[in-house]
Amino acid sequence: MLICDYVITEHETGKKSLIGIFETINARQFPIVHNALSVYVKLTDANGNYKFQLDLVDLQNDHVLNKCEIPNELQITNPLKSSELVFNLHGLKFPHLGEYEFRIYANGRIFGQKSFLVSEIKKV
Repeated sequence: MLICDYVITEHETGKKSLIGIFETINARQFPIVHNALSVYVKLTDANGNYKFQLDLVDLQNDHVLNKCEIPNELQITNPLKSSELVFNLHGLKFPHLGEYEFRIYANGRIFGQKSFLVSEIKKV
């Protein structure tokens, strides 16, 4: 799982380009609203029908700040082939500096997470 500014999907080939991969969001004041980001997930060893959900969690208190679902169930038929998911998120609010985490679920069961930091830009 990777966090980036945005994901470009080439129309003809389906290839994905991840633009601006990061693990830290810098802010001058809190709370902060981050206008837009994308979460890219690549998975293997799946076979069947899946409903995917991505949660944004504040690790300071284990509170879920935001949930995003892929609206349609996805069918994956070859466990040896990799599958890709892209979540485009807008207007995420971070109440304070600290550690946060994206958690990805398939059919209600967590199968991956990616932590990241929201830090304060020191005023000079």
